[in-house]
Amino acid sequence: MRRIFSGIQPSGNLTLGNYLGAIRNWAHLQREKSYECIFCVVDQHAITVPQDPAELRRATREVAAGMIAGGVDPDDCILFNQSYVPEHAMLAWVFNCVARVGWLGRMTQFKEKAGKDRDNATVGLFVYPNLMAADILAYKGTHVPVGDDQKQHLELTRDIAQAFNSMFGVDFFPLPEPQIFGTATRVMSLRDGTKKMSKSDPSDMSRINMTDDADAIAQKIRKAKTDPEPLPSELAGLEDRPEARNLVGIYAALADTTAEQVLAEFGGRGFGDFKKAMAEVSVAVLGPIGAEMRRLSDDPATMDAILHRGGERARELAAPIVREVYDIVGFLRP
Repeated sequence: MRRIFSGIQPSGNLTLGNYLGAIRNWAHLQREKSYECIFCVVDQHAITVPQDPAELRRATREVAAGMIAGGVDPDDCILFNQSYVPEHAMLAWVFNCVARVGWLGRMTQFKEKAGKDRDNATVGLFVYPNLMAADILAYKGTHVPVGDDQKQHLELTRDIAQAFNSMFGVDFFPLPEPQIFGTATRVMSLRDGTKKMSKSDPSDMSRINMTDDADAIAQKIRKAKTDPEPLPSELAGLEDRPEARNLVGIYAALADTTAEQVLAEFGGRGFGDFKKAMAEVSVAVLGPIGAEMRRLSDDPATMDAILHRGGERARELAAPIVREVYDIVGFLRP
C-alpha cells in the first residue's frame, strides 16, 4: 500500500492558497483510493514560534474544519493533530541523533524565519525539519504532496531515512517520493503578483480567506491588482504580467479548466468582464466551503471527537513502527 502523509500548521486564517495548493489536492488523492491517506494538523511545529495556548487550540480546530470543508473525509482517511501522537516526538529525537548540523544549517526556511538574529532563534526552529521527517517516517510514508517551498525538507527526510538505514545496517525506512501538482499550486497575493498569498500579510485584501463570505470574495476579486492591458489570447502573453498570470491561474483552478482555455475565452477582453466571471466562479466554489468551515468551527466538541478518533487510528500505525525503531537503535524496553 502506498501511504501519503501531509500536514498543515494551525496558524489560522486558511486562504485560497491553502485550498488550491494543498487541501483540494488531498481530497482528490483520497478519492482516488490509490493511497492510504494520513493528514495532520502539525501543532507541534507551530510552537517553534511563540503561541497563545488558547488561540493554538482554536486554530487547530479551525484548520481541521477547513480541511473537512474542503473535501477531506475523516471517515475515509486519518485526520488528527500531531501532538496527540507521541510517536512523532519520540522518533524526532532519534532523528536528532542521525541528522547533521550542516544539513539543517542549509535549510532555507530556517534562514528566512530566524533572520539576522539567529542566536535568539529556538532550537526547535532549527531542528524542526527532523520532526517533519519523523511525521512522515513514523508511518513509513511513501509519498508526500509538496509545494516548491517544501522540496528541500523532503530531500532532508530522504537523507535522514537513508542515513538511518545505513547507520544500523537495515532496510527499514522507505525514501518518500514527492508529489507535485500542476495548476495554481502557488497562489500569489491579490495585491502583488510576485509574492505568495499569505495569511500573515497585513492586508486582508491580499488574500481570499476560506471563511470569507460571498460579498467579501467578490469585493477582493474586484479590487485585485491588474494592469491596463487586455488579457492575451496565449500563455506567452502573461510572461511579464504577474498579476494577470495569477488571476488566470486561480480562475482556471477553480473552474477546473486550463489557463489556455481561460485565455481562449477571455483573450482580448478587459479585466472588468474577466473579474465578474471570476467572482461568480469563486463564490460558487468557495461559498459553500466557507459556510461549512464556519459551522464546524462553531462546534468544538464535534471537532475534538473527530481529531481524537483520527489520533487513535494514527497511533495504531505509528506505535509498532517506532517500537521497531527503538529495538533497532538498541533501547531496552522491559
